Amino acid sequence: MHRVRLPWLRPVVALAVTAVFFLPLYLVLSNVFKPGKDITDHPASFPWPPTLDNLSAVLNRPDGLFWNGLINSVTITFLSIVVLTVVSAMLGHYLSRSRSRFARAALLILLAGLMIPPQVILVPVTDVLQLTGMMTTIQGMVAFNVGYYVPFGVFVFSGFIRTVPLKLEESAAMDGAGRWRTFWQVVLPLLRPATASVLIFLGVWIWNDFLNPLIILGPAGGTTVTVGVYRAIGEHQQDYGQVFGLMFLAALPVLIFYLALQKHFVKGLTGGAVKG
Repeated sequence: MHRVRLPWLRPVVALAVTAVFFLPLYLVLSNVFKPGKDITDHPASFPWPPTLDNLSAVLNRPDGLFWNGLINSVTITFLSIVVLTVVSAMLGHYLSRSRSRFARAALLILLAGLMIPPQVILVPVTDVLQLTGMMTTIQGMVAFNVGYYVPFGVFVFSGFIRTVPLKLEESAAMDGAGRWRTFWQVVLPLLRPATASVLIFLGVWIWNDFLNPLIILGPAGGTTVTVGVYRAIGEHQQDYGQVFGLMFLAALPVLIFYLALQKHFVKGLTGGAVKG
């Protein structure tokens, strides 16, 4: 059967998909540098002349909404991804090297946790945090992130660790290194691609999380940058210029973080797919 070749179809589809993803980005960038009146009247128009009034208004808010949210978001994200990376790497190494039935069952249970949406467990989580006195605290938010995202970290690390030759660990053991020293000085330095992937994924997910900080932190526990965008729109206040300014400033740290680690990103994702 003769196949009909359409060489123009692939670039047309690529341009259409690019346009779909570029349109929201264009709307945000154009409205950041546009006066508030022009945003409501002409939301898709090009910002000319551009203005920095929206960014200045966000940075100089009397209530410090952006700066307080930025400090909380940086603190929560940093503590969460550091603890998650260490715990996931150690647990992934143990489960991938162990031959026991317990390790296999534990890995299956952890992988099953990937299928549970956080909204489903939010009510019991808040009950546990209330009992432990960590509700409306940054510690409670970090504990929730660690508990929920550990399965993903273990999934990435365990797949990548299987590509690391076991002979390296056996050689370190023959030289007198214990399991603890072998992991930190031999195995962990080889996991930089997987570590970069875990840091990027979990960092973006935790940074962009909205519902969980809104409920767990609450008004008494402060706000994050994503919750700050929500709180910038009140019943009697609809300054869309500040909303777009908040969204733009909230996305900058994540973008910089991704660009700094993108060199190892793809390698970390595909490492577990190749048998070592």
